[in-house]
Amino acid sequence: MEKQTAGRDNLGELAPKFAELNDDVLFGEVWSREDKLSLRDRSMITISALMAQGLYPQLKSHFIIGKKHGITKEEAVEIVTQLAFYSGWPKAWSAFSLIQEVYADDNTEEVHGGAFGMGEPNTAYAKYFIGNSYLKPLTKPGESVVGLANVTFEPGCRNNWHIHHSTKGGGQILICVEGEGWYQEEGKPAQSLKVGDIVVIPANVKHWHGAKKDSWFSHIAVEVPGENTSNEWCEKVSDEEYSKL
Repeated sequence: MEKQTAGRDNLGELAPKFAELNDDVLFGEVWSREDKLSLRDRSMITISALMAQGLYPQLKSHFIIGKKHGITKEEAVEIVTQLAFYSGWPKAWSAFSLIQEVYADDNTEEVHGGAFGMGEPNTAYAKYFIGNSYLKPLTKPGESVVGLANVTFEPGCRNNWHIHHSTKGGGQILICVEGEGWYQEEGKPAQSLKVGDIVVIPANVKHWHGAKKDSWFSHIAVEVPGENTSNEWCEKVSDEEYSKL
């Protein structure tokens, strides 16, 4: 997760030790344990606790954080609706006002794909994906020996196991530009991906890649030139396999 600086930004001079504990321990050590509990789930838990106590300034901050972690406006409304029966009706009224503020820009179309944009639905290859993907070509056919395209995956979307065959050279390079995802080679553990990560995929290696279950994910796919190149699409990454990540 992003390094938290809210404690130091707001209380660094008044309460430097508290600010340190907030940024480095609460967020730096507890929130960052994404292998134990996702950021999205941690946001839901924190929102519930803050609403139950009626701590509305902090609740607004965590609606903002939760939105960044993938909680939609509809999900935020559903959380508060259920909590109203456990935490109190007036608290729900106050929380709904905060949701209206935080998600005020949600009437605009959601944009993904990083700086390159998400392009169009990847219908030509849809049969090789679980979930929806989008394709934005960055080079034109014949313009260069190296092909580049920005591929965007909705949360939970991944492509099938596949192989980039080549007798010499070939393979693919992934440059991660938005969100978080997974890359896995056959027989090896899955590799967690974030913005700025680069994956060099050798030719003739069976692998798959895609988004994490709670995050959009985009990467630039660089087609490495080679001889006698072809792509072989294999079996799907099952829900059982994926849920274990």
